[in-house]
Amino acid sequence: MSITTVGLDADDTLWHNETIFRLTHARFVDLLADHGDEATIEARLAETEQRNLRLYGYGIKGFTLSMIETAMELTNGEAPPHVVREILAAGREMLAHPVETLPGVDAVVAELSEKYRLVLITKGDLLDQERKLAASGLGDLFSAVEIVSEKDRATYERVFTRHGTGPAEAVMAGNSMKSDVLPAIAAGAFGVHIPYHVTWAHELADAPANEPRYVSLARIDELPDWIAAIKDQV
Repeated sequence: MSITTVGLDADDTLWHNETIFRLTHARFVDLLADHGDEATIEARLAETEQRNLRLYGYGIKGFTLSMIETAMELTNGEAPPHVVREILAAGREMLAHPVETLPGVDAVVAELSEKYRLVLITKGDLLDQERKLAASGLGDLFSAVEIVSEKDRATYERVFTRHGTGPAEAVMAGNSMKSDVLPAIAAGAFGVHIPYHVTWAHELADAPANEPRYVSLARIDELPDWIAAIKDQV
């Protein structure tokens, strides 16, 4: 048995994403400054996002709707028109933001694509994720692209069976412990955590203890050598 398939997360693994959300969070707090302090506004927005995930899913469009809903709640249903316009403008700017790949990504993706079936596995809005992949210039290096509503054990079992030789011969790498690592390991794959400098609160989770199929790497350019080193051990 050997590693045949490598799954890669997109946002904050291949290109910057959460930093863009953080800038918009700050802009939103400024807009609503007359209706609460930063901690209160951020807490209400987080509650609204969590509540709406099952309805809107992940991505900028759902986030924009959650900002509008939070603004209405904080203003007792009387959000000034200019606040709503600013929120919509912020959402459009996020959707049009340039794609900037992280250091080392281009070379690593090219190297991995020559040795393994490379699969992009990401959550988020379909159109936005397709746009970012096209803008990144990495699209042709992937054997398959899966834009999913949720990353759980069943997702990885399905994806690695459809596009590879099953989870046991697959590696999943990404910045989210909750979405990229833990469910992939539960499905039988190797889970590689490559931290980004900021993490969305909804993606936080503890690392698995005493798990032989888990590793944390400091940078994505460490991934090819780590995979090569474990090939003889599986």
